[in-house]
Amino acid sequence: MPPERHYLVLAEDGLGRRLDVYLAERTPELARSQVQRQVDLKRVTVNGEWKKPSYKLRAGDRVSVDFDLPQPSRGVAPEAIPLDVLFEDPHLIVVNKPSGMVVHPGAGVSSGTLVNGLLFRFPELAGVGPEDRPGIVHRLDRETSGVMVAARSREAYEALLRMFKKREIHKTYLGLACGRMGKKEGVFDWAIGRHVTHGQRISTRTRKPRPALTAYTVTKVFKDFSLLELKPVTGRTHQIRVHLAAAGHPLAGDRRYGHRRPRKEFPRLFLHAWKISFPHPVSGEVVEFEAPLPEDLKALVPPAI
Repeated sequence: MPPERHYLVLAEDGLGRRLDVYLAERTPELARSQVQRQVDLKRVTVNGEWKKPSYKLRAGDRVSVDFDLPQPSRGVAPEAIPLDVLFEDPHLIVVNKPSGMVVHPGAGVSSGTLVNGLLFRFPELAGVGPEDRPGIVHRLDRETSGVMVAARSREAYEALLRMFKKREIHKTYLGLACGRMGKKEGVFDWAIGRHVTHGQRISTRTRKPRPALTAYTVTKVFKDFSLLELKPVTGRTHQIRVHLAAAGHPLAGDRRYGHRRPRKEFPRLFLHAWKISFPHPVSGEVVEFEAPLPEDLKALVPPAI
C-alpha cells in the first residue's frame, strides 16, 4: 500500500520540524529509523531536491516520496478468538485482556494473540499501524489482565501515539504486594533498564538507566499483603513489577521478579490494568474505561485487617 505521494507543509503542523519526524508521523507503518533510511536513499525530496533527515521544514515546502509501505498484516492471521470488548466506535476499540494472552505476535508466538482476535472482528485494522501489531498503541505483559485501548483508524493511531509520548494517557492498576508498605502512599522514581548480567530481566541495576516513575496508594492492608492502586507516570517495560520488587514488596505471583518459590495460592501475577483515561483522539472529550477485577483475582484477596 503506497503512502501519499505529496505533502504540502502547513505552518500549523510542519513549520520548523525535522523532515524525518514529519514523515514518520504520516507513515506510522514505518519506524523513524526506516523513514531516515528512505530519506538517505534519496527516495524523499523537498521542493524537488534531496534533503537530509534533519532538514527543518518551512511553511509551503512540498515533500514528495517515492517508496511503498509494508503490506499490512500479511504475517498475522485473523482468528476467531473470543474478546471482551468494553467499547468500540469508528476510531477506538477498548478491550479487557485476559491473563495469559500475548498482545501481538513475536518471540516465537504467532497465534492466539490479541491482535489475531482483533483482526478477525475488526478486519479494517489491517491498514492501521505496523503489519505485525496493527492498531496497537500500548501493551500489557502476558500475565497482566485488564483494560487496553487499540486504534481503529489511522487518525486515532497517530493521535494516541502522540498522547502516550506526551503522557496525556492515564492508567491505574490494581496490584497485591507482598508485605505491608511503610507508607500509605508514595512514589518510586528509580531509573530502570536491562539487568547488568541477566539481559532478559529489567532492573534498577543497569548500565543504561532510563527514568521511571510509579505512584502508589495503599487501599487495603492484610496480614502479609497490601492491595495497591498503582499509577505509572512513565511506561517502561515491567516498570511496576521492577519497582515493587526493588522496594522489597514484589507482586504476589510474580515468578520473574518475586520469590523463587512463589506461594501456591497465587497461580498467576496479581496485577490488573483497572482504568484508563485520555482525550478522545477525534472529539477531544475526556473518556475513561474500566475493567473490573477478574474473579480469579478477587478469590485471592485475603480478608482485610
